[in-house]
Amino acid sequence: MFKHGQSNTRLHSIWVMMRQRCYNANNKDYYNYGARGIQVCQEWIKDFKAFNEWAYNNGYEDKLSLDRVDVNSNYEPDNCRWATIEEQANNKRNTIYVEINDKLFTITEIAKIYNIPRATIEMRYTRGDRGERLIREVRKRIS
Repeated sequence: MFKHGQSNTRLHSIWVMMRQRCYNANNKDYYNYGARGIQVCQEWIKDFKAFNEWAYNNGYEDKLSLDRVDVNSNYEPDNCRWATIEEQANNKRNTIYVEINDKLFTITEIAKIYNIPRATIEMRYTRGDRGERLIREVRKRIS
């Protein structure tokens, strides 16, 4: 077997855990990946060197984590990226997207852009508000 000399690196751990989530039914996260049919592409499944090369050619940094652009699709070069914790938090199956001024945003992004508490945006969304109604001025309560 080819030795790559990177068994104790962060990137190697990411590769191992990616495969564990998809193929090890005993992995705590398997239900979110393998049980849903998420797989690792043939290029990466048994070849850390190929994954390693892709990673460094596509922006790998120690502060970033592996993210699938389409959360319902596989781990493969065209569907993966290196993302911040915030980017990953905005790219989940339960992420709510809303349209404002013909652009799609997550509730978290709207809260940050318009400086409105996320809980306020989420409450408004749950009540049925959409578009401009989500970002209206927050009323000040009189004490």
